[in-house]
Amino acid sequence: MAYLTTFYWGWLLASVLLGFAMGWISVVQHGEGVTGKLRWALSVLVAALIGAALARVVPGRFGYWLDLGLILFALYLFGCVVGSCLRHWVVARSTPPA
Repeated sequence: MAYLTTFYWGWLLASVLLGFAMGWISVVQHGEGVTGKLRWALSVLVAALIGAALARVVPGRFGYWLDLGLILFALYLFGCVVGSCLRHWVVARSTPPA
């Protein structure tokens, strides 16, 4: 983990910043969202990938890529949450009281 953060700090920072930008935009863009079946399937897929990474099922280079991809994905989601909450807070403060 320390090696990944030392060597890929630029990519990790870019992942957080991209997530922040997408979270900021997503408050304005009201999309359809993900259906219930697809959301369940994606949740199972992510849980299986996290389980494989924790159990060290995937060896070698592909396991390294799996760990790196999961870290990038987690940081992207963190950036999305922060950007969305910050945008909501800024927009809520700028609206005049009724």
